[in-house]
Amino acid sequence: MAEHPRNVVLLDLDGTLTDSAPGILAAVTETYKTLGIPVPDDEALHRFVGPAISTSLTLNRVPDDRLDFAVETYRDYYGNKQVFDDPNNPGEKVSGCYVNKLFDGIAEQLIDLRDEDGYYLAVATCKPEYQAKPICERFGVTPLVSGIYGASKDSSRIDKDQVIRYCFENIGFDAAAGDRALMVGDRWTDADGAKACGLDCLGCGWGYAEPGELTEHGCYRIIDHVSELRTAVNEYFAQ
Repeated sequence: MAEHPRNVVLLDLDGTLTDSAPGILAAVTETYKTLGIPVPDDEALHRFVGPAISTSLTLNRVPDDRLDFAVETYRDYYGNKQVFDDPNNPGEKVSGCYVNKLFDGIAEQLIDLRDEDGYYLAVATCKPEYQAKPICERFGVTPLVSGIYGASKDSSRIDKDQVIRYCFENIGFDAAAGDRALMVGDRWTDADGAKACGLDCLGCGWGYAEPGELTEHGCYRIIDHVSELRTAVNEYFAQ
């Protein structure tokens, strides 16, 4: 049985904990080449980081009748085909999900939030959970959090509010018992998902948001540096 009350910090993955854009954009580029559809320009490509892949593909000229194939192609390049140079191990090839790294200072911030401040930390990502878990394992996130929750492979759970509710069900979150939660993320999907669940969102300015995006979508506060995370979380829960 969970102990209450708890202060829960929900952590987005891409652009918040990990600098994953290079691998995502590489897999997206190969997907479009396979489909025979022109690759989106750089500005459009960078918008792929954050939302569910099906959402981004739909917004970027992939027709409905080819969407399922496009999603599977992307997932193959991102999670299976070892065709990209590994930035962490020169000379080796990896799938797109491992063209990735933790943002500097994230591990230290999570350790302090969990061990020194006593927060319940959980990853809540629109990335499919079966992809998110090995990524978190490879880059050292898994031992720093109490759970990893993501989208479903069958696309029945793809939006951030759905992932948040799924996380809450699994951890026994109980607002009536005094539990509180804060979403921490870098894109509009995090802010909108938090709002739909009645939560506030702390915006991470080091991620992949476009100028003004986090403010426009209602983040109560935006921090620009990883080193500010612990202080901002403590100040929020002190209110």
